[in-house]
Amino acid sequence: MKRFWELAEAIAIDGGFAIALDGRRVKTPAKVDLILPTEQLAQAVAEEWNGVGDKIDPRKMPLTGLANAAIDRIAPDKEQFASGIARYGEGDLTCYRAEGPDALVQWQQESWDVLLEWARRRYDVDFAICTGVMHVEQPADTVRKLSHEVMALDAFYLAGFSQMVTIGGSLVAALAVHEEMMPAEAVWEAVSLDDRWQLEQWGDDAEARAALDARRRDFLAAARFLELLRR
Repeated sequence: MKRFWELAEAIAIDGGFAIALDGRRVKTPAKVDLILPTEQLAQAVAEEWNGVGDKIDPRKMPLTGLANAAIDRIAPDKEQFASGIARYGEGDLTCYRAEGPDALVQWQQESWDVLLEWARRRYDVDFAICTGVMHVEQPADTVRKLSHEVMALDAFYLAGFSQMVTIGGSLVAALAVHEEMMPAEAVWEAVSLDDRWQLEQWGDDAEARAALDARRRDFLAAARFLELLRR
């Protein structure tokens, strides 16, 4: 779609903030008014629309995409969506460790143990950690408590939170960002550790690097989305 507007702006309405293009409200793909819960998020979404060139490129409008997902995909059945994300707690990335080499094992310990120790204290849970990729069952109490945290999120928080979980493969890491335990960039470094290790060991493949950079961009965009919801 070509750009057809001059100015995008956030406008206060009953129940939140709308985005208007030359005075006409933006709608989601499902034809619902795009209403944002905070002024800061609305302003950031408006900035995305003002930054559009001759044609719309959805990849350059991640906040708009997450807002659309919250309204169209998540809100209609929030509990079912949240339960799907909560299941990541049954196989969290940080619980599966390499058997070797020693440098990778140590790197995983240094990066992931701090996240697990925080989660243990914060949620009063414990984790089963194993080497290799065979599934290890987590304590039922851990799964229940982490699931409760996810189910408590509203549709907008779930939109950003779920993107971090699916990109990083770690419910614990996404919770650390959500609760501002660690900067999002540091959490990304932790969840992308294995991929970066492979690139270092086998050479910097252009395609693999581009894919990793795209995942980083989307992970940090989701973290920013959550930050704008908190303001």
